[in-house]
Amino acid sequence: MTAPVHNLALIPPGPAPGPVQRAPKGASFADVLGSVTFSNHALARLQRRGIEVDAATAQRLDTGVSRAAAKGSRDAVVLVDDTAFVVAVRNRTVVTAVDSAHMRDHVFTNIDSAVIA
Repeated sequence: MTAPVHNLALIPPGPAPGPVQRAPKGASFADVLGSVTFSNHALARLQRRGIEVDAATAQRLDTGVSRAAAKGSRDAVVLVDDTAFVVAVRNRTVVTAVDSAHMRDHVFTNIDSAVIA
C-alpha cells in the first residue's frame, strides 16, 4: 500500500490507486484544483525543492493567474507565501516554482508582471 500524496501538483493523471476520494457534491475538478496546470519541469522543481501545493495554495495561485490574465499579462511571477510560481498566463501553466531558500539566487526573466496572491 502506498502512502497518500499530499502535494496535489504531484498526483499523476489517471485513476487513483486504492479507494477513490470524491470531491464534495457539485464541486468540479476545476473547483478543487483550479484551472492552473503544472508543466513537467515545474513538477520536478516542486518535488526536488519539497514545495507543497495544497488546495488553498492552488486556489490562491489560480486567483493570481486570473488577476494577471485580466490585466493582459503573458508571463507572470505569482507569489504565494514563500513560493514564486512562474506562469505562462495564456495557457494557465506553471513553468517553474522557486521556494524562498532558492529565490535569493534566482533571476526571473521573460516576465511582464508580478502578482502577490
